Amino acid sequence: MKWVIAIIKPFKQDDVREALTAAGIQGITVSEVRGFGRQKGHTELYRGAEYQVDFLPKLKIEVAVDDDMVDATIEAIQKGAKTGKIGDGKIFVLDMSTAVRIRTGETGPSVL
Repeated sequence: MKWVIAIIKPFKQDDVREALTAAGIQGITVSEVRGFGRQKGHTELYRGAEYQVDFLPKLKIEVAVDDDMVDATIEAIQKGAKTGKIGDGKIFVLDMSTAVRIRTGETGPSVL
């Protein structure tokens, strides 16, 4: 089992969700986060004063998938999140040792 984590631009949420659903992914978790990468934030003008915005709003999408669904999950996220501009985001894949369904006590890939 793998845990796929993607950091994407907030306005791409619906596109990524639709792409994941089309790929057969049944459940995702989405969190609003803030951060920066290479773009190092940006400068904004507010009431005539210029100020630096260091942490940009992003979305963190987390998906637990079986090993055979990892490539399809990555492709779906890339398809939905890509704009071709800096700040599109990143995808991380981590090994997951176990998963437990709280209600029934089931463990392993059947939980996903």
